[in-house]
Amino acid sequence: MRQPDGDGIRTVSGGSSDVHGNKEESDVPFDPDATGIIPRLTFDEEPSGGDAPADRAGKKDADGKGSGSLPADGDAAVDGDTAVDDDVDDRAADQTATFRIPSALHIGRPPTVKEAEAADLASAGTVSMPVLTETEADAETAEDASTSAGASEAVEATRAVSRASIPLRADASGESQAAAGPSAAAPVAGPAPAPAPVPTPAPAPTPAAAPERAPESGAASAATTAPAAAPAPAPAAAPAPAPAVEPVPAPAVAPKGGAAPKRAGAAGGVMGRLGALVASAPTWLPVLLVLEGLVMYVLALKVPPGPFRGVDPSKIDGLGLISALPPTAFLAILIMIVSFFVTVAQSTDRKFLLLFQIAAITFALHGAGALVASEPRFPTAYIHAGFVEFISRTGESAISIDARMGWPGFFALFAFVTKAAGIQDMTTILQWTPLLSNLLYLLPFVLILRQVVATTRARWFAALLFVLVQWIGQDYFSPQGFTFALYLAWVAILLRWFGRVEPRTKPIPARGLRRLIGRLDAMTPGELANTGTFRADKLLMFMLLVALFLASVASHQITPFMMLGVLTAFLIVKRTSLTWALPFFLGLAVLAWISYMTVGFWSSQIDAIFGGLGNILQNLRSNTGDRIEGSDPAHAMVLQARLGILVVILSLAATGLVRRLRRGVFDRSALILLCVPVLALGLQSYGGEIGLRIYMFALPGACLLAAYAFFPNLPADSADVREETVPLRRRNVRFDPQLTKKLSVVLAACFAVLFAFAFLMARYGNEKFERVTTGEVEALHHVYANDKPSARVLYLVPKLGPEVTPTMPWGERDVEIVSFNVQALVHKDPSQIADAVKALQEQPRNSYLMVSRGQVSYLQLNEGYSADWGERFRAALDASPDLKRVYSNADAALYTWKKFVRGTETPEPRPYKTARGEPTSPWTPVGIAALGLTWATLFGYEVIRLNGPNRARRARRRLLYLAIPSFVVAFAVIIERFLYIAANN
Repeated sequence: MRQPDGDGIRTVSGGSSDVHGNKEESDVPFDPDATGIIPRLTFDEEPSGGDAPADRAGKKDADGKGSGSLPADGDAAVDGDTAVDDDVDDRAADQTATFRIPSALHIGRPPTVKEAEAADLASAGTVSMPVLTETEADAETAEDASTSAGASEAVEATRAVSRASIPLRADASGESQAAAGPSAAAPVAGPAPAPAPVPTPAPAPTPAAAPERAPESGAASAATTAPAAAPAPAPAAAPAPAPAVEPVPAPAVAPKGGAAPKRAGAAGGVMGRLGALVASAPTWLPVLLVLEGLVMYVLALKVPPGPFRGVDPSKIDGLGLISALPPTAFLAILIMIVSFFVTVAQSTDRKFLLLFQIAAITFALHGAGALVASEPRFPTAYIHAGFVEFISRTGESAISIDARMGWPGFFALFAFVTKAAGIQDMTTILQWTPLLSNLLYLLPFVLILRQVVATTRARWFAALLFVLVQWIGQDYFSPQGFTFALYLAWVAILLRWFGRVEPRTKPIPARGLRRLIGRLDAMTPGELANTGTFRADKLLMFMLLVALFLASVASHQITPFMMLGVLTAFLIVKRTSLTWALPFFLGLAVLAWISYMTVGFWSSQIDAIFGGLGNILQNLRSNTGDRIEGSDPAHAMVLQARLGILVVILSLAATGLVRRLRRGVFDRSALILLCVPVLALGLQSYGGEIGLRIYMFALPGACLLAAYAFFPNLPADSADVREETVPLRRRNVRFDPQLTKKLSVVLAACFAVLFAFAFLMARYGNEKFERVTTGEVEALHHVYANDKPSARVLYLVPKLGPEVTPTMPWGERDVEIVSFNVQALVHKDPSQIADAVKALQEQPRNSYLMVSRGQVSYLQLNEGYSADWGERFRAALDASPDLKRVYSNADAALYTWKKFVRGTETPEPRPYKTARGEPTSPWTPVGIAALGLTWATLFGYEVIRLNGPNRARRARRRLLYLAIPSFVVAFAVIIERFLYIAANN
C-alpha cells in the first residue's frame, strides 16, 4: 500500500486476499521490496445505496452494524471474480493510498484488559481484536462479578450481543486466527444450538461475519462463535430463560509459530528454548555480526604488529596500505558486509540497524588511515589548516598568498569555529575529517534515496555502494570535501521540497526522435512528487537552497557550476517546480564573485583560467595528472583498480537503467545526476584533476542506477508491479521470480565484497607518500620556530613545473612568512646534487632544502627512482662542502647553505596587502547597482511563484520587466571588467 508522506508516496508490503468458502486467506507479511512505512487508517461513511462491497463494509447484521476487513497492501480485496474497488484508481491518481474502514465500526472507548492482552499477542500471528460496544464493556465488568446470581444473569444476557472483529495480521500460512476473548474464541456453555455446518462458498462472503443479535424479548439465546462465514440461525422455538453458568476462562492464545505455551520445567524446555533461539537468529544475528566485525577490525589495526594482527608501516609498498593490513582486517570487513546483506534479505525493514551497518562499514573503509597513522594523512590538508590559522590570527583573507584564499568561505568558517572554541591544535580535526565527511555525506544521500520509486533493497544497496566506490580521497580537510556535502544537500532539497512529477497528457508522435522522447516521457516516473508542503516550509527551504549555493560560491571553484547544471537540467526535463528565474539569479552570483572577489587571481592569469575552455580531449587526457601514474609494477595495479572500479560502476549503472526502462520506468533525476558532471570536461583541466572531480560528483546518480541492476523492480504495492525476471523475448522461458530475488541478493553481496577490497587498494594506493610521519612534522616545526622574519623551504621535484605539489606537510603555520614556492631539481642518479645545491645557493639566508620520506617515496613509485635513492642522496648532501645539515631524523633532514656573504640579512616577507588596492574598471559602480537590482527582482519573482503558478501574475510580470534589463547591464559590466582589467595588468 502507499502512504502519503507530505510530498510523495511511501510504500509498504504488498499482498493479496482471496475468499475461499467461509475463510479468508490473507498473506500479508512484510515484503522487503516495499519501503516499510506504517499505513494510515481513515474512516469512510457507509455507502448510500446498494449492497456494500465485501472489502469495504462486510456483512450487515440485524441492527445495521457490520464488520469490515482491511484490504491487503497495494491490492484491493476481491469480491469473487470482480475487479478491485473504484477507489484504487483515485488513490493512484493523487498518489495516496489509505486503509478504508467503514464507519459502521464503532470504536469509542479504550480497550479492556482482555482486549489489551489480545493486542499484545498480535505479533505472534494472526490476531483478531474485538470491537466492543459500550454494552459489551459493561458485560466484561459484570462477568468479573459473576459470583452472585444477579450478576450471572447480566453476564449471560450480554454474552448474546454480537462482536465484530477486524483481522489485523496474517500468519505464515495466511489464515486468520481469533484471539478476542471468551466469546470470540470459544462457544459459551449453555443451551446454545449446535454450530452450523460450513456452507458452500458464497458469492460475496466476509472475512469475519457478525453473529445474529438475540431477539428483543427479555431473555436472550446464547450465541456461538463459529469459523463459518455465516453464523447459525436462532432457534425457531421461543427461548427459555438461561440458567446461571460458571464463567468460562479465556483460552490460552498460541504464541508465534502456532505452538501452545509450555510451563516452566516442562519436558523439552531446554531444547525448546534452544530451538526458539535458533529460530530468532535473523533478529539478533546481524547485530552480533556487525559488532563483532567492528571490534575485530579496530583490534586488527590498533594492536602492536604480530601474526594476523597489527599494521607495520614499514611493510607498505607500491600497493599501499592493503599490503600491510592483517588478514583479520579483511575478515572483519567481510563479516560486516555479510551482516548488512543478512539484514537486507529479511522480510522486515530495520532502518536503524541498516544505517548502523553502513556507518560501521564506512568507519572500516574511510577510517583506516586515521586508525593506522600517527599524524593526519595527506600533505595538502596541512596548508588548509595554515589558511585557517592565518584568517583566525589576522581576520583577513589574502589572495596574493595563495589563489585558494580567493574562495575563503570554508577557511573562514573553521577559523570562526576554532577561535570560538579555543582550539589551538587542529591535528585531531585533520585526522578524523575523512571519516566524518563520509558519514556526513550519507545523510543527504539517504534523503535523496527516499525520493525515488525503488524497493527497500535497492535504496539501501545504493547507499552501501556510495560508501564502497568513493575512493577519490577529496574528503580530507578541504573546501572540496565540504562543498560536496553542500552539493548533496542541495540535490536532496530540490527533490524533496521542489520535486515535480507530472503524467504526460500529450499524444505520442507517430515517428522520429520525437516519438522516442514521447515514449520515454510517458513512462512511469522514477521519482516521487512533492505534495502537501506548506508555503512556509517551501519558503524556508528555498532560502536554505539559496544559502547553500552562496556558501559553495564563496568556498570552491567547481561545486557551484555542478549545482547550477543540475538545476538547469531539472528545469529542462520538468523535474522541479522552480522557475527559470532561479538559474539566472544563481548564475549571476557565480560570475559576480569571480569578477569582483577574485580579481587579484585572474587579473594576470586570463590564459591559464580560460585557456582550457572547450578542450575536452586535452582535459580528458590530463584528468588524473601525476597522482595515478606510476612506473612501479605494484603501484601500476593501483591505477588498474581505480579504472576497474570506474568501468564496473558505470557498466552496472547502464545495466540498471536498461532494466528499469524495460519495466516502464524512466529515472530522469538519476540520469541527470550521472551525466551533468561530465560537462565539466569542457571547462578546464583543473590542475589535472577534473576527471577525479567528475567521478566524485557523478557518484550519486551512478550508485542509484547501479543498484537497479540488481533490484530494478518497483515497490511491491505499486500499480505497475512487474515480475523480477522479464524475458528479452516472450518465447524465452522465465526463471522463478523467487529464485531470481535470491540470486540478486547473492550477486549484490559478491559485488559489494569486490568493491570493498578494491577500495582499499584504490583509496590507499598512494599511502607510501601520502602518509605523513611524525619526523616530517617535527622537521617543519623546526622551520616555523626559526622563520623570523621569513623563511623558504625547497622541495624535490623530478622536473620543474607549476603544477607540482610538495609531498610533505607544508604550510601548517605562518603561511605569509614561510614560502614553499622554490623547487630543487633532482635526478635518478643520487650522486648528481649539483642542481639542488645551485637552487639552494640562489636563495637568501634562512632557506632550507628538505629531504623527506614522502618526497622520496613519491619519486620511487612515480618516477622509477631506486629503492635506496633516499639514503644515497642524503649521504651525498652530507658530503657536500657547501651544505650544512641543521636538522635530521629518520624521516626528514634540513640542509642550508654553509657560508653566506658577510652582511647578508634575511629578507622581510613579501607583503600580502597591495598598496594600490584591487584593480577596477570605469563601469564597475554601475555593474554593482545593476547586480543588486537584478538579484532583488529575481528573488522576489521566485518567492511569489512559490505560492502557486497563478498568484500575483501582474506583480511578477512587473518584476521581470525590471529584472531583464538590469541583468543585461550587470552581465555586460562583468564582461567589461574581464576585458579592461586583463588588458591593463
